[in-house]
Amino acid sequence: MVSAEAIDRFRISPLIKVTLLSFYVALLVPLPFLAQATDAPVNPGVLVVLALLGALFLGAGLSEQVQTSDQGIAMVSPLPWRGWSLAWSEIKSLKPRSTGQNGRVYYFITEAADRAYLLPMRVVGFARLVRTVEAKTGIDTQDVTPLAQPWMYLFLLVMTVLLLLMDGWTIWTATHGGMV
Repeated sequence: MVSAEAIDRFRISPLIKVTLLSFYVALLVPLPFLAQATDAPVNPGVLVVLALLGALFLGAGLSEQVQTSDQGIAMVSPLPWRGWSLAWSEIKSLKPRSTGQNGRVYYFITEAADRAYLLPMRVVGFARLVRTVEAKTGIDTQDVTPLAQPWMYLFLLVMTVLLLLMDGWTIWTATHGGMV
């Protein structure tokens, strides 16, 4: 954990939080209604409980934050298996890796190179975070850019609203005998 003096916090973008939680809801809300309308072998109550459990984990993951101080950087998570912290002196480089969607993510590489730590990229103030990393480690971060631009999440949010409208129609149809 980063020590208590002069901590700078970087939280996950509210646009990303709202978009991902809304998308999760849009994908799962119709399932119990459809299970009931089609006499599926899965109890609709079980689907609701599992969806709520999943929402708790998603919400916890979206509550993560990055903290920096004069001593180091930490990714703090309510999920105990997800957090990490590094002293600035431990960080030797940033290593880029391509993603399956043709993006680029960066990992902190330490002297003990058996483990890499993902540079969180979906935080508010990402440019300030990268400047802090460069100032504290001396690593050139000129080529480090965010993985996704805000317009991408805004587009996904608009599509999610349309999906929620379709969900409303699906639920109405399932509860009013329109399903065959």
